[in-house]
Amino acid sequence: MTSNHQIFMFQLALDYLQETQSQVGDRIINFLPTTHSSTEVEKFYRMMMDYPTRAGKRIRPALCLLMCETWGAKAEKALDTAVALELLQSWLLIHDDIEDESILRRGVPCLHQTHGIPLAINVGDGLHCKMWEMLIQNQRTLGYELTFQILSEFIDLSNRVVEGQHIELSWVENNAWDQTEQDYWQMCVQKTAWYTCITPCRLGALIGGAKTSELDAFIEIGMNLGVAFQIQDDVLNLIGQENVYGKEIGGDIEEGKRTLILIHLFDACTQAQGQDLIKIMGKPREAKTKNEVQHVLDLMKSYGSIDYAQQRAKSLADQAQRGFQEHFAHLDSPSALIAKSIFSNLIRFIIERQH
Repeated sequence: MTSNHQIFMFQLALDYLQETQSQVGDRIINFLPTTHSSTEVEKFYRMMMDYPTRAGKRIRPALCLLMCETWGAKAEKALDTAVALELLQSWLLIHDDIEDESILRRGVPCLHQTHGIPLAINVGDGLHCKMWEMLIQNQRTLGYELTFQILSEFIDLSNRVVEGQHIELSWVENNAWDQTEQDYWQMCVQKTAWYTCITPCRLGALIGGAKTSELDAFIEIGMNLGVAFQIQDDVLNLIGQENVYGKEIGGDIEEGKRTLILIHLFDACTQAQGQDLIKIMGKPREAKTKNEVQHVLDLMKSYGSIDYAQQRAKSLADQAQRGFQEHFAHLDSPSALIAKSIFSNLIRFIIERQH
């Protein structure tokens, strides 16, 4: 494979993401309500439109549409399901930002920062309702049986995400700092991998006509890719550019997040440094000083914890790549080969992205 060809296919994947952003964005704007006889409800509608129309990557709907095409169906067949994935992402992020006391989301203040926690929670609940409404519309084009299967996937996904979120929140609530890499893996698989990679791929393939055995192959592939995605997100939170990354740099340290990077640091540093880390990381966000946050970041760099995480993310992405190629080598139509190549380059994008 020539270097020029690699560049071309990577650009094709980026173009696919941009096309997805446009398709999904237009569908959301046309779907979410905008007018009401009550001015307060209209304000609620404007707030509901906020997160879904911020400049996100749309990686989840892109994976869904792409897998639908890989199995030979038109992407439009999976569009409503892909949009529902984006609505899912939006209400989860609103609630997640509240739980993490985050400041920025995609470069602008989080919803609860501008409108307060009660209104932000209600907007998240509203988008949750709209997600199910969007999914029910599938019955008109996909029929009841396939629509029910899609709903079942969303129910399973939703249960897994809140379980993973509970694991992470419990670590903070209990002031626990003894997590292992296996603990981190379990949390990431539940919280991130299922809704970022596994389910979007399964849904697209399901709508495209994949067999049950083919759908199940996405579990291992998506676990590896989803955890790689989360690790890269953790890395960017520490060394990314805020105007590109879209969230406050060092926010995970301020929030006391248990990341793979921090777990590696605890394993690598001295006992005295570990005790010092616990004192700093255990403080509430508002009690941490900039110097303390920088001290933790400096330790992460000096012990190679960030480098370790980047290498781990690449290794997991490579495993996902190999698994995808091995499981789906039989899909060899011209359209499938193009879609598979785009997917391979989306894997590359996931670990090379800067936002």
